[in-house]
Amino acid sequence: MWKMREFEDKLYKEKIYKIAGLDEVGRGCWAGPLVVAICVLKKDYNNDLINDSKKMSSKNRQIVFEQLSREALLIDWIIYDAEFVDKTNPKKTSIIGMEYLINKHKDKIDYCLIDSEKVENVLVKTQSIIKGDQKSISIASASIVAKVVRDDIMNQLDKKYPLYGFSKNKGYGTKHHIEALAKYGPINKIHRFSYKPIKNLLLNKKE
Repeated sequence: MWKMREFEDKLYKEKIYKIAGLDEVGRGCWAGPLVVAICVLKKDYNNDLINDSKKMSSKNRQIVFEQLSREALLIDWIIYDAEFVDKTNPKKTSIIGMEYLINKHKDKIDYCLIDSEKVENVLVKTQSIIKGDQKSISIASASIVAKVVRDDIMNQLDKKYPLYGFSKNKGYGTKHHIEALAKYGPINKIHRFSYKPIKNLLLNKKE
């Protein structure tokens, strides 16, 4: 765990305590929303379950999400649907979401650690960290929040559209998802029509 506190501990030494971590989930998905989350932990907060959300079980992510809901100084998120991602593109959508959350909570934070992205239109100092969800407990926490929120949405979509297996593939291009797309076609406002696999599928159907 100490390896995930390096950036936070350095800021604590500079007497910077209200540190926000930000991350997104769902950028590479073919269907469903993109979720951006922010999390501010108490100084020296420790939780041995926290890790890169992709390396955690769904059960442990849910446990940590509930713990953070009670124990974090701040958690928040914003959801962008497939139509927004199509119009804006995933990278820009991530940045827009991060900028929105930082400025929304600017009075509650002193510094932001961000997974990979560089944001500019904000009123708080930021630092971009490559693979930050593996190196910063604050970013990892935001990643867990975003993942749990998005997975819940995909589980709900699975109930509405059971043929696509959203509860299992979470909107990614798995074999079953590809087969369902070929058979039933993409769902309006759910699938990302700007993505090449979806575009190619629609072109093939026209031929």
